[in-house]
Parts: sequence; C-alpha cells; structure tokens
Amino acid sequence: MTERELLVDCLRRLNRLDLAYMLTGSMVSNYWGIPRTTHDLDFVIQLPPSAVRRMVEEFQGDFFLDEAAVRAAFQPPHQFNAIDTRSELKVDFWLLKPEPFEREMFSRRTRVELFGEPAWICTAEDVVLHKLYWNQITPSDRQVGDAAGVVAVQQDALDANYLRRWAGELQVAGVLEDLLSGRIKPKRT
Repeated sequence: MTERELLVDCLRRLNRLDLAYMLTGSMVSNYWGIPRTTHDLDFVIQLPPSAVRRMVEEFQGDFFLDEAAVRAAFQPPHQFNAIDTRSELKVDFWLLKPEPFEREMFSRRTRVELFGEPAWICTAEDVVLHKLYWNQITPSDRQVGDAAGVVAVQQDALDANYLRRWAGELQVAGVLEDLLSGRIKPKRT
C-alpha cells in the first residue's frame, strides 16, 4: 500500500464515520506547495467519547488501533495513532483542542477532492502557520521547508493579514516575514 492508497482508504473510512476531520501535516503542504516524500498521515478530528467504539470498528482489520489508546487521547497529548498492517505506515490522529488557533484553523478547513475522494483539509495559510508553530516546538528544516514551499506556490493567493495576525499570536512573526519576503526559500530537490 502506498501513501496515496492509504490516504484514500483513510478518507473513505472517516467519511463513512461522518466525523468532522481535517487532513493536516505534510500531505496538505504537498497539496498547497512543493511536494516531498512523507511516510505518515496527520488528521485532526472531533471525536466525541460516544464515537470511540465506532472509530475503532471502522479501522478494524487493516489497522492496529487500540481502543484504550483512543480513549487516552482525551487527555494530553490528545493524540493516538493507527498502524496500517498492510504497509506499516502510521496515521496520527489529533483530537481538536480548545486552543484559539486550533479552533480557528479547524473552522477554516476547506473541502477538496483528493484522488477521487472528498476530503477536508486545512487552508494554505494554516499549513504555513502550523508548520512554523511546530518548528518552534521541535525545530526541523522540513517544517520550515514545507512552509516555504507553500508560500512559493501560493504567495499571491495567501491572506497576508490573516497570516500576520496569527503569526504574532503564535510568536512566529519573524520567520513568517522571512518567508513572505523570500529570504527563506524552499529547498530544491
């Protein structure tokens, strides 16, 4: 199973569950920016405790997904994963947190079609901000490179006022300005 096939499979399962979700991470920076290889999927989901059993059942069979781990995600770090037994690729699920930026990002998600499947993904602006925020927590050239790739491809379409407002809140304004001005460029492969 390829990453693309895994993405389609997960989208179908999440759409059947009828849960509010959003694809984030490198798959979405690939969508909005300059693609790179990635080996996992990242979803933010709204998962009420009453839907945990349905979630586990929907992913049963082809995935290792521990119900206890899903239930534990209602406490920090609010994350659990499913391992695809066919490929050993990992799918990370993050529960939507009550933090202002996360709520705003989730409310702005957009519906697109990915490989023939309907999908909810975060906006280009939110990919940039989220990548810069995560780079602050765990510095990585990949995070900044992904953000630079999105800015390079989407620059004229980006809402600069939105980016600057949240960059200030997230304390990533300096690196955002370096991206927007072209001082940080995407890596060439």
